[in-house]
Amino acid sequence: MPYVNIKITKEGATKEQKAELIAGVTNLLVRILNKSPATTFVVIDEVAVEDWGVGGLPVADYRKRLEPPLKKVD
Repeated sequence: MPYVNIKITKEGATKEQKAELIAGVTNLLVRILNKSPATTFVVIDEVAVEDWGVGGLPVADYRKRLEPPLKKVD
């Protein structure tokens, strides 16, 4: 009885996108591990961006480091 917990930042994933994640993960477990879809559980937790960190930084700060610097226009 597989249980998969997907955690994503709460940034507007649609109902359709979540359904696709659930179907995709379920299908993967069926295909790779021969698990029954009837006993496969997939839970999606949405986490507020300010409650998520990566690389020792809050997500917003981490993303800012990844952005290329803006070019100054004269």
